[in-house]
Amino acid sequence: MTVAFRAMPALAPARGRSYTRGMADAKGPFPHFRIPLNLPHAGTLATRVLYFLSPKTSDPDLLETAGKLIELLAPCRQAGENPPDEEARRVTGEAAALARVLVEGIERLKAGHDRLGQCIRNLFECLELGEEGAALSLRAGENPDSVLRPR
Repeated sequence: MTVAFRAMPALAPARGRSYTRGMADAKGPFPHFRIPLNLPHAGTLATRVLYFLSPKTSDPDLLETAGKLIELLAPCRQAGENPPDEEARRVTGEAAALARVLVEGIERLKAGHDRLGQCIRNLFECLELGEEGAALSLRAGENPDSVLRPR
C-alpha cells in the first residue's frame, strides 16, 4: 500500500529541550484515559500517525509498518463500528503489536514529536490499552507536560 501526504512544517520542542530526555526509563503507573474499544477511530489515528511520520523519515520498513496498521484497521473504519468480539480481539492484538513496532522505529530514528506522540497515545487508548499508550507516547515524542495528557 502506498500512501502519500503533503509535507507539513516540522513540529519540535522548544530550542534545547527534548521531550523524551530521561523518559525512556520512566516507570508507571502512568495516568491514562480509559475509553471503550473504538477500532474505527483507531483506524483514523493510524492514518494520522503516517501523516505525522512521513515528513520525518523515509525508512521503508517503518512506513510499511504504518501502512499495514492502516490496512488492518481500514475495514473497521469503513464500517464505522467494531467487529464481533472474537475478531475485535484479534484486530486489537495485531494493531497493538504493529503500533509497538512503530514506536520502536520512531525512537530509533529519533523521528518523534509531540503530535506524533499524542496520536500514538490516542491509538492505544482506542485499543483499550491506555496506560501502555501513555508510556509509549513519551517514547514517540509527546511532551510530558502537555495539557492534553491525562493527569
